[in-house]
Amino acid sequence: MTTLTRPAVKPEDGRFSAGPSRKRPGWTPAILNDAALGRSHRSALGKAKLKEIIDLTREVLEVPSDYRIAIVPASDTGAVEMAMWSMLGPRGVDVAAWESFGQAWVTDAESQLPLKDVRILTADYGKLPDLDQYTGDRDLVFTWNGTTGGVKVPNADFIPADREGITICDATSAAFAQPLPWDKLDVITYSWQKNMGGEAAHGMLILSPRAVERLESYTPPWPLPKIFRMTKGGKINEGLFKGATINTPSLMCVEDHLDALTWVRAQGGLQYMHDSADENARTLWDWMDRTPWIENLCAVAEQRSNTGVCMKIVDPRFQALDIDGQRAFAGAIVKLLGDEGVAVDFGSYRTAPPGFRVWASGLCAKSDIEALLPWLEWGFETIAAQTF
Repeated sequence: MTTLTRPAVKPEDGRFSAGPSRKRPGWTPAILNDAALGRSHRSALGKAKLKEIIDLTREVLEVPSDYRIAIVPASDTGAVEMAMWSMLGPRGVDVAAWESFGQAWVTDAESQLPLKDVRILTADYGKLPDLDQYTGDRDLVFTWNGTTGGVKVPNADFIPADREGITICDATSAAFAQPLPWDKLDVITYSWQKNMGGEAAHGMLILSPRAVERLESYTPPWPLPKIFRMTKGGKINEGLFKGATINTPSLMCVEDHLDALTWVRAQGGLQYMHDSADENARTLWDWMDRTPWIENLCAVAEQRSNTGVCMKIVDPRFQALDIDGQRAFAGAIVKLLGDEGVAVDFGSYRTAPPGFRVWASGLCAKSDIEALLPWLEWGFETIAAQTF
């Protein structure tokens, strides 16, 4: 093997973490100067900031006017569980999972909620389960984009337009990067820290009219914690969807997210984010196509994520290692590039096949992706020379 020369050009921003992801280009702490620090989130100023997030979210994400939007506790996890614990039970439930976070909803449905009729649709990392098993007469819980597996659903054709059940979609790494067919989705959840570079702990919950109907017509037989309660006296709590949050949000994080939404709008809105993520992901996909030792973890092109691009090492010498050896090899490359000040936080998820996960959303400059690639090649050859 020819030894590569150590590359000279580094990414300007080497933060390729899947969340919290990097800030928008040009971000500085000065954007927080107008934050409502030291003010109550119940004050006129605090409520106005929270309502502005809801309004900007509707505009930028192009949410239908009859869908309700709320800021909820505990990030995307809290938003998904809020929906599951409040709405599931009157029908059979299908839960589709093909990576770690989807498996968390499997655990809720199978082991935590006392549901009587649960069907699990699963697949290994890098693959989708047979979603055509969903017939629409049951409720459905699924992730749109598998954050840790690099696999997305290519469309919502598997969801019948005349479905009777409700669909709960964990869209945390798809929102702002992939088209979401609102007419097929009844509950949509995501967090600020994925494609928008926000800080942790704040979730977004978007409800269709069908979801509201379920909330107002069904009372679960189990007790609900305060942070899950969306109704009062059998009616939807409208204040929640006007910025009257259940618990105390960080008004510093609120200001940060307002900045991100405003920036996206200034770039041209949702289409800009979609196009940028597609272009960044394509740069990585094309590199993998011409690099013999690495492949996309997802073999089906139309199912590949354009945000968390997951890669597996396929060099025969690597494949001959046991799993601990493979994790050590891939981890050594991640550490080497981190020590070089090139890239950080781009290793594969701890339960995924050893390799890399590079975040490629619309906040990432294509030039940073391009600058990373020679370093990945150099890192592989350097660690291979030390290992084999």
